[in-house]
This record gives sequence, C-alpha cells and structure tokens, in this order.
Amino acid sequence: MTTKRPLAMRFLDGVERLGDKLPDPVFIFVWLVLALVAASAVCAALGVQVVNPGTGETLVAESLLDPANVQKLLVEMPKTLTGFAPLGYVLLVMLGAGVAERVGLLSAAVRGLVRRTPKRLLAPVIIILGLFANHAADSGFIVLIPLAGAAFAAAGRHPVAGIACAFASCVGAFAGNPTPSQFDALILGFTEPAVHILNPDWKVNLVGNWWFTAFAALIFVPVGWWVTEAIVEPRLGPWTPPEDHRPSDLPLSDDERRGLWRAGLSVLAVFALWAWMALSPGAPLRDTAAADLTQWTPFFRSLIAGFFVLFLVAGVAFGISNGVIKSHRDVVRLAGESMQAMAPYIVLAFAAAHFIAMFNWSNLGAILAINGAEFLHSTGVPMVVLLLGVVVLTAVLDLFIGSASAKWAALAPVLVPMFMQLGVSPEMTTAAYRMGDSTVNMSSPLMPYFPLVLAFCQRWKPGLGVGGLMSSVLPYSFAFMGLALGVTGFWALMEWPTGPGAPFHYSAPAPVAP
Repeated sequence: MTTKRPLAMRFLDGVERLGDKLPDPVFIFVWLVLALVAASAVCAALGVQVVNPGTGETLVAESLLDPANVQKLLVEMPKTLTGFAPLGYVLLVMLGAGVAERVGLLSAAVRGLVRRTPKRLLAPVIIILGLFANHAADSGFIVLIPLAGAAFAAAGRHPVAGIACAFASCVGAFAGNPTPSQFDALILGFTEPAVHILNPDWKVNLVGNWWFTAFAALIFVPVGWWVTEAIVEPRLGPWTPPEDHRPSDLPLSDDERRGLWRAGLSVLAVFALWAWMALSPGAPLRDTAAADLTQWTPFFRSLIAGFFVLFLVAGVAFGISNGVIKSHRDVVRLAGESMQAMAPYIVLAFAAAHFIAMFNWSNLGAILAINGAEFLHSTGVPMVVLLLGVVVLTAVLDLFIGSASAKWAALAPVLVPMFMQLGVSPEMTTAAYRMGDSTVNMSSPLMPYFPLVLAFCQRWKPGLGVGGLMSSVLPYSFAFMGLALGVTGFWALMEWPTGPGAPFHYSAPAPVAP
C-alpha cells in the first residue's frame, strides 16, 4: 500500500507543476511588458490619476505607446540595462567570487566548516547569517545564498533546501534586523518627509525600529529552522550527489590547509583596510558631516566592492598556494570564466530591467500603491486591524513591485500621516510596512534576485524551473506572513515602543503660544 502524501505537500507539488508550465523567466517578463503596455494605454485613455498627498502632485497614468515614452525606451535602452542595480551588484561580486570558486577556495572552506559543524545546526546558522547580511546591502543574496547551497551539499543534505533557507532569511532581514543598518537609514529616510506633512519639525530616528526588528529576528530564526527541517527538505527528498561531487568527510590536503591560512590572512588584511578607511582621520568611507548613523552610509554602500576585493584577494592567495594560479594571466582567465557563467543572468536582467523601468514610467505602480492605501483609510476599522492591513497591502504589492524603497516612497505619504492622526507613531507604521515586505518577496518571480537564486538552484538540480523554486520558498512565505501578522498585532496590543526614543503612540506637538 502507498502512503498518501499530506495535503500541504500535495499543494506544493501542485504549485511546482503549475509553475513549471510557465515559460522561461525571460519570456515571462516579455509577456508582462506587453500586458503593461496595453494596461498603460487603457488607463491613460480613461484618465486614471491620483494625487500624491506628500507633494500635492497629480500622478497621471501615462501610455507607454506615447511617442515620448517610445523614444525613452529606445534611446535609454543601454542606460536602462546598465542602471539595473542587481546586475551591477551581481557582476562585481561574482567577478571576485568566481575566481575564489574556481581555485577551490570556497569548496575547501565549506568542507572545513562542515566537518566542524553539526549538520542539524546548518539551517539556524545560515538564517542568522542571512539576517545579519542586511548590513551589507544586497550582498547577502549574491554571497550567502550560493554558499548555503554548497554547505548543505557538503553536509550531504539537499543544496536546494540550503539555498531556499538562505533566500528566505535574506528577505526576512527586511523586518528581522538584529541591529540597525543601512536599510534603517533608507526606509526611515522616506518616513521623515511623510511626517513633515503634519509635523515639519519631526526628525528621523534611525534606531526607531531597533527593538521591533530585533524581536522579529529572534522569532524568525526558530520558525525558519523548523520550516527547513520539517517541510522544505523532506519534500525535496534525499539528494544524490553527482559523481564529481567531493564528499564532506574528505580531509583537506596540505596545500588546501596552507591555502586556507593564507586566504584567511588576506581576509584579515581586507578587513583592516576597510576599517582604516572607515575609522581613520578623514576616513573616505565615513561622512563626518552627517549626524548619527547616517555618517556610516558610505561604509555600508562600499561593502559590495569590499566583497569583490575580499574574494579576489583571498582567491588569489589560495590559488597560488595550491598551484592553480601561476601567473597574472591565470587570474584574468579565471575571472573571464566566471563572467561567462553569468551570461544567462545578463539576458534575464535585460528583460527584467526594462519591465521595472517601464512600470515606473507609466506611473501605474504609484497609482496602485496610493489607491490601495487610501482604501485602507476609508474602511473605518480599528487601528490594530489597519496596521495588519498595512502588512497585507505591502505583501500584495510585493507581487508587483520588488523594491522596498520604491513601495515605501509611494505608500509613506499616505500611511504615515494617516496613522499619525490615529495616534500611531511614524516608527510603528514603518515597522508594520517592513513586516509585510519580508514575506511574499521571496516567492515572486518578479523579485529582482529571484532569477539569480533560480540559477544557483539549477547548478545543483539541472532543469529546476520557476515552479520548483516557488514551491521551495512558499512555506517560508506562509510562515513569515503568519509571524508578520502575529508580531504586528501583538506589538499594537501591547503598545510597546519600537525603539529607543520611539514610542508607540504619536502626540501632535502643542501649538506655540503667540
């Protein structure tokens, strides 16, 4: 007799079958562009518009068939591609990481780590690293995710489960941030002008979400661990390594040990260099004219370049030790090979970049966001429910707009003043938005890094399609959505401050006596 699979597993199997019937991601974006062009023409003809409450500007739907937009599409096509931020991040980091991978550094480092780490602890360690990766901008998507797959493979576990776990933790870091980072400066920076609609004297508090996000991080770790162990990995089943796969229990050679020591010293040297550039007098990576944490913005933004230098220097040191690199020509050759492997992603980035750019040109994204926020305002339901509505609205918009800053730039001028009038602080409203933004992003093929993560999966499981990756990360989306609603509702009921100097309630300043 055969055992009937549980309902949840059969649902995910159905998602995978349905998703695998979708065309290649490149052509998904092509069809979306065609649908967007048609929608923009219809909305422009109907005169669809909305007033931006932050600026008073009337945003009108623009037809992408308008001659000016057609001209912009064709004239700015090179700029649209090269200005696609994920493409630059990926190519820069992979230029160094590709060298480190091809000389055997990453394999040796992962094998050495796995030999000393219990297999059961890989998932929580990766989740914690993913939450902290938020400090390095988007580098967690580029660096941690492929390393997580390699770590799971080296431990004899399914590498796709490791990749899904890392992907979910990097997205979860939008809300589950253990300590303040550049993301706080980015998001709360959009909150400040929204507050000025009602209170021009309000100043942004860059640690205003610290306690809330640290609390969320504590919960994300065990829940993400459980989802990995109980749902994702059992569904993927046992993993059979390819014939050329190096098992995790294979001891390191003398050359590899020597190379790891030299690579480690190189890493320390890069750390010391970046610390000097951030802490020395006249430091180039610190804006001394800025206040509070904003002075560290150049340092945070330099970390992508830092990872490129770190991987390149460490890879060269390891390659010289094990004889793979014999001259500077070998370094150039290995870097070139790493770029060849990124060719499919560049093709996909071309389609994705133009869809996102055209979505912005049409104004449909901002119109959708503002109208959705105003609908919440018109419901008249209790404040706690409205905060949960922010979480849900943000999660739904994740399906259409992947950028956290783009969504908040459109939503903040409506949501922040609205909740201030209800007595809710701007920091709490921002925290609710961040919780919603940490849930659905990972399951949307329109998320800028989704195609890259799919490419990482296909390295270990050739033929894995969009549905395969979606079905592997959907359990995290459901679990994190439950957490987002639970944490936001609990915090609203307790009325706790969201961070130092950031109370839950907002009180309008008393008028100045004449």
